[in-house]
Amino acid sequence: MFLDFEELTLKVGEQKIFVRHGGDPGNPGLLLLHGYPQTSAMWHAVAPQLTDQFHVICPDLRGYGRSSKPASDDRHMPYSKREMAKDMVSVMSQMGHESFLVGAHDRGARVTHRMALDHPQNVQAMVLLDIAPTREMYRDTSKEFATAYWHWFFLIQKHPIPEQIIGNDPAQFWKLKCFNQAKGENPFIASALDEYIAAFSTPEGVHASCEDYRAAATIDIEHDDQDDGGKVEQPLMVLWAKRGVIETCFDAKALWQERALRVEGEAVDATHYMAEEIPDEIASRMRAFFLRQIEQKDAAE
Repeated sequence: MFLDFEELTLKVGEQKIFVRHGGDPGNPGLLLLHGYPQTSAMWHAVAPQLTDQFHVICPDLRGYGRSSKPASDDRHMPYSKREMAKDMVSVMSQMGHESFLVGAHDRGARVTHRMALDHPQNVQAMVLLDIAPTREMYRDTSKEFATAYWHWFFLIQKHPIPEQIIGNDPAQFWKLKCFNQAKGENPFIASALDEYIAAFSTPEGVHASCEDYRAAATIDIEHDDQDDGGKVEQPLMVLWAKRGVIETCFDAKALWQERALRVEGEAVDATHYMAEEIPDEIASRMRAFFLRQIEQKDAAE
């Protein structure tokens, strides 16, 4: 995976963030953020397609992969999307990009939503894959959604309930959750799957990922409410899976229009893990959208 990419570990405050990056550092910076329960390896088929025109940076979020898994607190603040977003702004600054583009999936897309609100001067435009806004998904929960996304409600249970259950067989839990979300298929190449399961199978990895979800149901919603109706102003493209829960349980575009001013997007023919199922289409759509935003910005200036 990631031929011609370099790997490094950056110091971000008290945390260490593992990064893969490729492409000319003089090109526009493109940050790609992964979801649960994966690592930056999820971009293995997308990122190399974009290095001709972008400097592509693929970190492991805090709590995942080879990045730090800090101790948490009663409010789950260390795993708030606000803290994760701060990590990513620092990563991009250290990589030479004070202003950058973002493509993100799942939990990484939730980090990106918060980053766009907290750091509007840094985020130019974003493509978010297969999510609707967190607060609104909890608000509009139905029996159908709760049944399909059972992990949302399991992982937020008080420590150590999910940790102990998952810890009995982390690899089996990983496959149960992810293969089920891919409609019973395995869309992952062997090297990526090995990395995901190895990273997830430590007690620290399991606990950190639970804290990510606990934060989403508590402190992240507090931060959303504190925005007092403020909306994302950057250009936003959302793509969601035709064969996924966002399509069947929510009006994704309408929900994003509640939270952002400039929204476009549609469903694509995939399940949740679209970056690994249809990487050529995802890379093509990202390229076209981001180049259009750059051209419009240059024309305006």
